[in-house]
Amino acid sequence: MQINAINLKDRVAVVTGGAQGIGLAVGRRLLASGARLAVWDINPAAMEQARAELDGHDVHFERVDIADYASVEAAVAGTLKAAGRIDILINNAAIVGPNATLIDYPIDVWKQVIDVDVNGTFHCCRAVVPGMIGQKYGRIVNLASVAGKEGNPNAAAYSSAKAAVIAMTKSLGKELASHDIAVNCVTPAVARTPGAMEQSPEHIKYMLGKIPRGRFLELDEAAAMIAWLASEENSFTTGAVFDLSGGRATY
Repeated sequence: MQINAINLKDRVAVVTGGAQGIGLAVGRRLLASGARLAVWDINPAAMEQARAELDGHDVHFERVDIADYASVEAAVAGTLKAAGRIDILINNAAIVGPNATLIDYPIDVWKQVIDVDVNGTFHCCRAVVPGMIGQKYGRIVNLASVAGKEGNPNAAAYSSAKAAVIAMTKSLGKELASHDIAVNCVTPAVARTPGAMEQSPEHIKYMLGKIPRGRFLELDEAAAMIAWLASEENSFTTGAVFDLSGGRATY
């Protein structure tokens, strides 16, 4: 695939859930575009693997539980100490949860999905945005899902959480429009990520069957769109939803 050049020279980018899956692919693309990278993740084994894979690049690692605001604040402080600023925030970290009907969904797991996927995205934005306002520049890209647009059966928690991320993106984008801070989100279809592949084979088959392209989203395809949204060139669009569903979404 032809790789287009995106200029992120000297920009400092935070990628949550950046040690694996789409987050790691995004990190690679940002590095290739000249950015300095901060990987925030909760999984120590994945972080060690990512550290080895990204060896030789300018990468800072922070172990973060995005569901815990104090942990996010500590990660912001550590990143600012290491890199001096945060120009780009990619809110990628999320959990999918089990496949179950709403009436059978475990209440504690429902709360966990909302706490990580919705509250975690809120925590990261709340902690990072003041610095972006102060420097009068920023780019935020939130990872939602086509499930947040359409609502997948047997995935009500994840679908609800990602719908909330879409709405949060629209609200925050309007709030920050006058500060040269663009806030947008993407809505991927199913990709071969660790979380997605933990779902039942039947549910994965259902999701693939909805995609006119007839295949999984490739991680590098997601990274390409996200990298452009994180660039200075994306200077007008904000509060918007960019489709990555392979033709599934109808709006």
